[in-house]
Amino acid sequence: MAVQSNLKNMVLCLFTTCLVCSAVLAGVYALTAAPIAQTNAQLLQQSVGAVLPEGGELSEAKDLEVGGQPSEYYILSENGQDKAYAVKSTVVGFGGPLVLMVGVTADGKVYNTSVLSHTETPGLGAKCTTDEGFMAQWKELDPAVKILKVKKDGGDIDAITASTITSRAYTLAVQNAIDAVKGMGDASTGASVKPKEEMENEQ
Repeated sequence: MAVQSNLKNMVLCLFTTCLVCSAVLAGVYALTAAPIAQTNAQLLQQSVGAVLPEGGELSEAKDLEVGGQPSEYYILSENGQDKAYAVKSTVVGFGGPLVLMVGVTADGKVYNTSVLSHTETPGLGAKCTTDEGFMAQWKELDPAVKILKVKKDGGDIDAITASTITSRAYTLAVQNAIDAVKGMGDASTGASVKPKEEMENEQ
């Protein structure tokens, strides 16, 4: 009987411990969920603002498939015309998901890029957020002039030193965003990217 009593006590003790731990975790989640969501929303808005030109009216988030997976984008419009698009693009980097916000103007150029999140190696791939030379080359980049591949693969993109995989992933994320914007002409939103020649003729 003593053995059964001890077993019951052990089971009861374990159950109580799990119950208390679950309650504590639930409480912590309830307390932190709102601030975390608010912080993430602020980071998202900052990234959108960083990759788009100034002025105009920004739309709410819209659904879009980018690189074969569900994502979202924002339209910056002015005087009733689409001015630029901020596209969320996710790829797999060296350490895991690499999430970018890519600004693409109405003539198909990359206005700027911003890293939303990454799990790249500190001091190596993580430099995609701090390497000024690497980040600067994406500003005002024209994919009609530049080949969106790292130079090691025959393209025009300077890779981060010792971080070719991250650089390739970053480049792919930008390319996927550009391709997604190009494909908007067939989407239900009715958004489309005008060829450079057409825009020049309108001026």
